[in-house]
Amino acid sequence: MTGRTAIVTGAARGIGAATARRLAADGHAVAVLDLLEDQAQATAAAIAADGGRSLAIGVDVADEAAVAAAADRVAAELGAPTILVNNAGILRDNLLFKMSAADWDAVMGVHLRGAFLMSRAAQAHMVEAKWGRIVNLSSTSALGNRGQANYAAAKAGMQGLTKTLAFELGRFGVTANAVAPGFIETEMTRATAERVGVPFEDFLAAAAKETPVGRVGRPEDIAAAVAFFCSEEAGFVSGQVLYVAGGPKA
Repeated sequence: MTGRTAIVTGAARGIGAATARRLAADGHAVAVLDLLEDQAQATAAAIAADGGRSLAIGVDVADEAAVAAAADRVAAELGAPTILVNNAGILRDNLLFKMSAADWDAVMGVHLRGAFLMSRAAQAHMVEAKWGRIVNLSSTSALGNRGQANYAAAKAGMQGLTKTLAFELGRFGVTANAVAPGFIETEMTRATAERVGVPFEDFLAAAAKETPVGRVGRPEDIAAAVAFFCSEEAGFVSGQVLYVAGGPKA
């Protein structure tokens, strides 16, 4: 595979960190972007320890100026980014009648505004190179999920954004696809278990029981799907949503 420069947002831990490590293992230089800069540094250090090239940048993906500055820094220090994985996300779960406007805006800002700003910044480099890969992280929650009106709407929006990017950028050699994970064992799902007062092992067991393959997902499962969409071989695949959920969805 030709080595490229990739940006992965929300890459300090969980799915983002696993994706950054996988893309580095595939031979790409990887910019690890996250609001948690110290944890992003740890991910970048792990990549470097394995012989890869990486750069950690602390950035709020909903901040237009910060995104532009980060993209410029990546281009200057690692090379023009032609792979972008929009993974950054947060949870502010609540039932509709309890959900505040701030909860709604925060989730929309990180997921949708962040993906828009990052895609707009990166596409200039991709168009110039006449080659690019954009992968957006959606979720099975895009199909609707109790207590997640904001998150479900954002993740459904990621699918619409993906398909539109595929239409607009395809003639420049740029593909756009989405990966929609099911239940994945991460710090985010651990926090959800704590919020609802269920021991994490019981939370995982219940999720596994509802999954046809009989287990919950791992960050590496998602990283593998993202890596395919980022590959040279995926050049004729664009505008697709792949549910990686251990069973049929959508």
